[in-house]
Amino acid sequence: MKVDYIIVGCGLAGIAFSEQLIAANKSFVVFDNQSQQSSVVAGGLYNPVVLKRFTSVWKSKEQLDLALPMYHEIEKKLQIKIDFKIPVYRRFTSNEEQNNWFLASDNPLLAEHLSSKIIKNSNPNIQAEFGFGEVLHTGRIDTSALVSSYRTYLKDQNLLMESAFHYNELKTQETGVSYQDISATNIVFGEGFGLKQNPFFNYLPLKESKGELLTIYAPDLKIDYVLKSSVFVLPLGNDLYHIGATYNWNDKTNNITKEGREELLNKLKTFLIGDFEVVHQVAGIRPTVKDRRPLVGKHPKHNNMFVLNGLGTRGVMIGPYVAKQLFEYIENNHALQSEINITRFDS
Repeated sequence: MKVDYIIVGCGLAGIAFSEQLIAANKSFVVFDNQSQQSSVVAGGLYNPVVLKRFTSVWKSKEQLDLALPMYHEIEKKLQIKIDFKIPVYRRFTSNEEQNNWFLASDNPLLAEHLSSKIIKNSNPNIQAEFGFGEVLHTGRIDTSALVSSYRTYLKDQNLLMESAFHYNELKTQETGVSYQDISATNIVFGEGFGLKQNPFFNYLPLKESKGELLTIYAPDLKIDYVLKSSVFVLPLGNDLYHIGATYNWNDKTNNITKEGREELLNKLKTFLIGDFEVVHQVAGIRPTVKDRRPLVGKHPKHNNMFVLNGLGTRGVMIGPYVAKQLFEYIENNHALQSEINITRFDS
């Protein structure tokens, strides 16, 4: 089999790059054995504001201008619903936080995203005496539905290889690469935390950040917005809510833990009043980078080998943006932005 590209990984990075290839009529095949779960356990929120510090997310406008049309196109093609428009309410814990919010809403970079009105809390199940600030133009991508539906789509097109990728079987030549019975012009590794086992790119400083997420049933809560406090509360419908997420830099497994569950519940109980029941818990390893920028670029020795990784906690926003950057770099020789280019870690 001869193709233009081999893609390793079918998470947010692999899907976004696949969409670039489809739009350009490039042939490809995807290897994915579902060993990486960060895309599946992600909250999937797209939000252009860092709510801890009331600052703008890096390149947020450019990211959303690419991401939202891509998800709309996937919805049409796969006949699924994955993009749910929903406001985000930031819970204030003091007058000082309110004042900082007002200052931030005057910032030209943030003005269109931060409502200057304080929303009073009228929900008896939430403790919020200082009210909420509303973030505008936000929503949620159902990442679990996206990944599972996209895998099915690729399988139906005979483009998905559901097997582990054996790096020792990859052969590199001047004009491309070959793997088993497949020859390709280029190979792109978008395998998330699995990159740590990749002998070609494991020198990159990818850090593992384990995240755990709860799903609760809270029939009295009745909120139609994402509530951001010490944890986020994300409505899923039918009185179900995602509660997340933890950050653990030591545990390298996808196993759920009692500690993760207790941490989320203790934080939740600082502002949620009323009964609820935990119905599910998941865990996954996020691929993060110390400077909070993705890992994008070409292998220092192999000209047909590329990496697309390190999307971190905002993968649904940044994935399509960096996938386009990489595609334009490979196909049209456009320069990669220095902030995301892996050459920034050359010693």
